[in-house]
Amino acid sequence: MATDLRALRKQIGQSIWLDNLSRTLIRDGVLRRYIDEDGISGVTSNPSIFQKAIHSSSYYRDDLCRPADSAEQLYERLVVEDLRNACDLLRAVHVETDSDDGWVSWEESPRLGQDEAATVAEALRLRALVQRDNLLIKVPATPAGIRAFATLIGQGVSINVTLMFGLKHVHEVLAAYQKGLTQWVAGGGDPRKVKAVASLFLSRVDTLVDQKLEAIGTPEALALRGKAAVAMAKSAYAIYQDVFHGAGFAALRAAGGRPQYLLWASTSTKNPAYPDLLYVEQLMGPETINTLPDDTLARLRDHGSLVARVEDGRVEAQRTMAQLASLGIDMDGAVAEQLQTEGLAAFAKSFEEMLAEVGRAMG
Repeated sequence: MATDLRALRKQIGQSIWLDNLSRTLIRDGVLRRYIDEDGISGVTSNPSIFQKAIHSSSYYRDDLCRPADSAEQLYERLVVEDLRNACDLLRAVHVETDSDDGWVSWEESPRLGQDEAATVAEALRLRALVQRDNLLIKVPATPAGIRAFATLIGQGVSINVTLMFGLKHVHEVLAAYQKGLTQWVAGGGDPRKVKAVASLFLSRVDTLVDQKLEAIGTPEALALRGKAAVAMAKSAYAIYQDVFHGAGFAALRAAGGRPQYLLWASTSTKNPAYPDLLYVEQLMGPETINTLPDDTLARLRDHGSLVARVEDGRVEAQRTMAQLASLGIDMDGAVAEQLQTEGLAAFAKSFEEMLAEVGRAMG
């Protein structure tokens, strides 16, 4: 019997967002079914997702032939239509949850990841372009991106901070959110109008850390394979609770400020030797979001167990993080920074390939 995924939000307090967006999903009614039958309450996207969508869906064919000044302008025209439609489909969830859920994310151009001023300007432009209240602009957790994030929150812009790969990123992003929200409130802004999430990427962490552990090759090292990402996520959740349920956020919470929920990203299991729901079942808990590609969503529906586990094994998670450090694996330094650099490069490659494909379609 299929698992009723709607219980996850109602009984545990975790939202499931779809890590996919395409015109096919919208026009064929798939996203509508996900919302109605599985309780999907948000959508995330990135350049890789849009590249695949535009390449594989026939629904873009006519629009690709329409005149445009540039490939980038045509790409934006295509994507804005999809984003608006997705936002509209999730509008009821957005209203029902008093703007806490029902969000759709759009990633800024990867070209801007190291440019603070350009990141701020682009977020304002994209928000104005889509014209939907339930749009989150995605900015990367680079040093420039984090500074831009604080500025944007201070202007009342809702943001999804992406490409986080370590606890240092978590600390810095949550602090930037509080700084920006304090500025917004001090200027007379309503904190209830601002939403932010912090996307911590998981499976890629295990892929890289496992390689390092196998290179070390000792029994102690090999016993830690497949444990780094979940341990990091559970430790991040402890940080989240300390920050947003502690005295430091009390005044903002009393004023109506929303905590910046952690969003578990990159949750499809890459190593077939590991459980296929490793980054899903172990991280269910209140005030969190998990963004799933279609295949992982289907697996969760087919054989998932809906039990709050994110706080289980916290001491073991801390021990795992300490063991990794004792082996010389710098989770917040070499690992996190390498993965963020690679993530930006992968998004940039997909973005440029997509623009090239759009350009060829323009003739």
